[in-house]
Amino acid sequence: MVRFKDVILTFFNNRWLVFVAAMWVQSCAGIGYLFGSISPVIKSSLNYNQKQVARLGVAKDLGDSVGFLAGSMSEILPLWALLLVGAIQNFVGYGWVWLVVTGRSPVLPLWVMCLLIFIGTNGETYFNTVALVSCVQNFPKSRGPIVGILKGFAGLSGAILTQIYALIKSPDKASLIFMVAVGPTMVAIALMFIVRPVGGHRQLRLSDRSSFSLIYCVCLVLAAYLMGVMLVEDLVDLNRTIVQILTSVLFVLLVVPIGIPLYLTFSSDSRPPEEEALLSEPQNKEQPGSSHDPNEIIFSEVEDEKPADVDLLPASERQKRILQLQSKLAQAAAEGAVRIKRRRGPHRGEDFDLTQALIKADFWLLFWTLLLGSGSGLTVIDNLGQMSESLGYDNTHIFVSMISIWNFLGRVGGGYVSEIVVRDHAYPRPVALAVAQGLMSIGHLFYAMGWPGAMYIGTLLIGLGYGAHWAIIPAAASELFGVKKFGALYNFLTLANPAGSLVFSGLIASYIYDSEAEKQAKERGELIVKSSSLLTKLFDTDDALKCTGSICFFLTFMIMSGLCIIALILSLILVRRTKTVYQNLYGKTRA
Repeated sequence: MVRFKDVILTFFNNRWLVFVAAMWVQSCAGIGYLFGSISPVIKSSLNYNQKQVARLGVAKDLGDSVGFLAGSMSEILPLWALLLVGAIQNFVGYGWVWLVVTGRSPVLPLWVMCLLIFIGTNGETYFNTVALVSCVQNFPKSRGPIVGILKGFAGLSGAILTQIYALIKSPDKASLIFMVAVGPTMVAIALMFIVRPVGGHRQLRLSDRSSFSLIYCVCLVLAAYLMGVMLVEDLVDLNRTIVQILTSVLFVLLVVPIGIPLYLTFSSDSRPPEEEALLSEPQNKEQPGSSHDPNEIIFSEVEDEKPADVDLLPASERQKRILQLQSKLAQAAAEGAVRIKRRRGPHRGEDFDLTQALIKADFWLLFWTLLLGSGSGLTVIDNLGQMSESLGYDNTHIFVSMISIWNFLGRVGGGYVSEIVVRDHAYPRPVALAVAQGLMSIGHLFYAMGWPGAMYIGTLLIGLGYGAHWAIIPAAASELFGVKKFGALYNFLTLANPAGSLVFSGLIASYIYDSEAEKQAKERGELIVKSSSLLTKLFDTDDALKCTGSICFFLTFMIMSGLCIIALILSLILVRRTKTVYQNLYGKTRA
């Protein structure tokens, strides 16, 4: 009996169980991706026009991106309570919308409906925060893969929930809203005491590489499977039995990773006990803020005094030279020859709070490179339907499905590649971000040119590059500014996404599209009623004017390509500024 209790306790404290549970939570954390399926139901039931639906969409985007409250509360509440708050918001927001749409509640004013959509969608920011904070603390040496996989599952959640809804296939279209209100809420409540920090840095094993390989295989198979299922269901009218089989396979793929913590739990006795202590040892050495020794006090002086060529040396030789310089400085300080000044606040690589991070240039470099990179990518996602229509494609939603899959693979692949960069080469993670932004710049050029087949290539490059941002940026932020206040730091950075979308898509892209559409309308001799300002264009989505040809988005995507090049330059500046930090963080493990 005692042995059974020990096994259960070991299983529930296994960091891989936390990771798998976080993956399941994230599979429900992309509620915003379903808005395109929910909005027609709301529109028809409440007799909204397109302009009113667009305002609901703005509320959804704000709820999806404004996670500052979730980040702030993560410093006060335990993570299970944070997950519960998100579940309640999701249930109340979308549950009330369902009541209104089905006539079970009185019709509410538009602004109240916007508020409910905001509250419901904002619940997923709590899911994101809990999953990322827990797993980044449990896997401090695998932040890239962890963040990439978790953000990837959030990106796939729309496709996963859509497939589950296809299984229900209720004649009542409003049942999708009910599923969105109840499904994620039940999952979050069921897992809220599992997704938490469990001292994962003390659970390092030699089998971790194999475990990550299995997770990556599941991710690739899941992405390919969902792509295939979406294509088949779009082209063929499947009967209920086939849909049940397809959905059952989806559930099996989602459950497969639970085999990792089960295997580790029941095979733990076969591992030599000294192995975990040996692997855990570097963790204690790599926490520069844990004590105030002389090396920590004179860190800034070492940076000022060391020769420029030291950073070019191999890691072991570089470490030796820095230790010699530290020893000389300490001796000089003891003799009174130099004064050692203790820097106020943490160094990069230590734990920052948000106010300390906001005065650091590196933090703002991360913010602006995310705003330019992800903002230009979101411009593509928001306008993909109009872009494909203007180029003469009839089946526009195939590009929406494709970019969601490439986005998922970009998140998973971005985490994997950036982890190789930092772990095998002790080089700054943002260099992988620069590569992603270079790919996006090329993708925007393909869109601008409008060549035959360019939509497919552009969708591939933009999807991969945009997804990579959401694996690399959070991991880099946790490395440069610590994990203690990671929730607040991460959710502040996510504000760059709606800001970029508002300016690039809501203003620039829509203005240029309408201008080209007006020119074409004048050539056809049609009467044109112009909007009074850019801000009215932001909400004027009745689509009275249609633009055809590559000219509709040519200037927009030339601008987006230029913005990605600027983002690339900012990323390279960040690489140059943080070389020493990454060599201190990862150079010891390579040596």
